[in-house]
Amino acid sequence: MTTFRQLVVVCAITTGAAGCAPLIDTDAQGKPVVPANKVELQQGRVTHSKGGSAMEPDQLFVSPYDSATAQHARMAGMNPASYKPEPAVTVNHYVQSMMHDLAANLEVLSTTFSLGVTSFVYLDGDYQQGDLLGNQLSEAFMHEATQFGIAVTDFKTTDYIRVTPTGDFTFSRDFLELTQQYPISVVLGGTLVRHQSGVLVNARMINVNDKKVLATAQTFIPQNVVQALKATQSAPLLQLKAAETP
Repeated sequence: MTTFRQLVVVCAITTGAAGCAPLIDTDAQGKPVVPANKVELQQGRVTHSKGGSAMEPDQLFVSPYDSATAQHARMAGMNPASYKPEPAVTVNHYVQSMMHDLAANLEVLSTTFSLGVTSFVYLDGDYQQGDLLGNQLSEAFMHEATQFGIAVTDFKTTDYIRVTPTGDFTFSRDFLELTQQYPISVVLGGTLVRHQSGVLVNARMINVNDKKVLATAQTFIPQNVVQALKATQSAPLLQLKAAETP
């Protein structure tokens, strides 16, 4: 017996009105068939499976939830066409590159020497004044050198912890609060040069005993990355005063 499908249109004619029910896809026996690519839902409950076999009306329909996919789809829908996310490039990214160059230039990358990292100063300055960029370069190099296995000495650490109402501190820039001598044999520092579109950075590792340059590295930090650093001290505010009335 040949199996075929037929479309059945159920029409009802009443007094003064006529109407047709929606088309229903049926099989040879006249039973409703649910298409293979559809699932009939009734308030979250499944009445038919994808294969067309009937299921219990009370069986809950549970779909697998992929949070990563859902978040990606949500962000894609919310992302306006004019918005272009920028990568979070910081000063630390450039320090990582320079540290690789310094390590590559070293004849022996060993933990036998103790490294002291100093602030970077401007080449056209008096080498006695630092700023936020120079100090952040120093902090970043301390981290990167430690990651390479180099023994780093933090000479700004005091011999005590100062407890105050606003916090507890162990670092200091007061020379009198620090130990006068440290077993540091190599120092890492460098100079900065302001450029029209950024800052040129010259880094080097120097043997303290004979002042021999052991390794060097250079990079260019764009101005937008430099300006991303925010100084703690805010600009002075203008105080407003009410006008005196006669």
